[in-house]
Amino acid sequence: METISFGTDGWRATLEEFTTPRVRMVGQAVATYLDDEGLEGPVAIGYDARETSRGFAEELSRVLCANGFDVLLSDRDRPTPLVAHAIVDRDLAGALVITASHNPPEYNGVKFIPDDGAPALPAITDAIADRLAEPESLPEADHGTVREVDFAPSHADTVFDLVESITGSADLSGLSVAYDAMHGSGRGTTDAVLERAGADLERVRCERDPDFGGGSPEPAAENLETLIETVTDDSGVDLGIANDGDADRIAVVTPERGYLDENLFFAALYDYLLEDASGSAVRTVSTTYLIDRIAEAHGEPVREVPVGFKWVAEAMADGDALVGGEESGGFTVRGHVREKDGVLMALLAATMHADEPLDERVDRLLETHGTVVQDKISVDCPDSEKARVLDDLETAIPETVADTDVEDVNTADGFKLLLADGSWLLVRPSGTEPVLRVYAEAGDEKRVRELLEAGRGLLEPLV
Repeated sequence: METISFGTDGWRATLEEFTTPRVRMVGQAVATYLDDEGLEGPVAIGYDARETSRGFAEELSRVLCANGFDVLLSDRDRPTPLVAHAIVDRDLAGALVITASHNPPEYNGVKFIPDDGAPALPAITDAIADRLAEPESLPEADHGTVREVDFAPSHADTVFDLVESITGSADLSGLSVAYDAMHGSGRGTTDAVLERAGADLERVRCERDPDFGGGSPEPAAENLETLIETVTDDSGVDLGIANDGDADRIAVVTPERGYLDENLFFAALYDYLLEDASGSAVRTVSTTYLIDRIAEAHGEPVREVPVGFKWVAEAMADGDALVGGEESGGFTVRGHVREKDGVLMALLAATMHADEPLDERVDRLLETHGTVVQDKISVDCPDSEKARVLDDLETAIPETVADTDVEDVNTADGFKLLLADGSWLLVRPSGTEPVLRVYAEAGDEKRVRELLEAGRGLLEPLV
């Protein structure tokens, strides 16, 4: 059986590996860690819409209670960002969330969120991994209690207050929005926030389905065909919004572009925020340089970090950045919990669009700062082979890629080859799947395809 290991965002595995005894071991490790760190107070436990998630959450509750911790258990599956917000809002010792996010239904996962509400850094997850053990038990008199809590109302109030402080108003009256929950935990949460703001809402896949309709709750273009058709068929819907399975990420659909590339949404978001505020941006190594061009035009710096929102959150804390995000659709803004929040972003995206259509803003940004195209592919690679392949790649990096000189190599996360024509190619290991990711950015789609094929050609002899 595979070792329990915490990747980019917690431990995820198929249900053959993700079993009740092993989940209980994680719960015990967290309880021991909190005790060792002298952290007191209740622990929140949340979970997503998967068939097994509520049961695993209850098992974690039993373990934490047996170690003397009171537990606030979500009354139903809710988005991960609501649980992160509850930590700060209620001054909790931390939280555990049962979720495999966008992975297929045969997976599940668990993540620990520390007392600051931001993703756990490796020092914390390593400390938890070192404490994996069978659950302990205290005398009955010392047991904690479990109380079911609805985390949604307080989070919704916070989101409204924040968006109103940024935009002056969170009024979506007259705006028609189609929302796709992908059968995940955003249903009844994101759509409720949009409706509260006055949007005329059309719901898509807003019924709970633990199997997510037979697919993965990943808000990629190929999984959002109905939403895209709804927004682009001249039916009068102004904007489309989707969340992934645990609603910490967002996808946006516009009338002219259809699926709006997450990099372009990030650029539009940063540009919008800079209209009334100043501040730097934090982006991952896989995210577009268009952010840097916008920042430079405003005299602001950009911080580049490895992939994983924990690194975005850490950098935002260090530099009081205005916004932080990654090309996979995870974003947060200054003044909010330092965890990606697809519910907040849904309200902010709709408010932005009501102020000025997102297509018009993106058109203006590309006209001002130059066209940017990005894409990625995956190359199958077992987790056990990733380190070896990257070691081999280090000695195989060529002097040219797709007939263009390699000017520099960034090793912050894998290998990012910076080319003489301003384009780049990135190879890095996925932290959630047994694949290597290959990303490319350039000025047109043809060039991006050339770079991706060059990246595939680098990897395939080594895998």
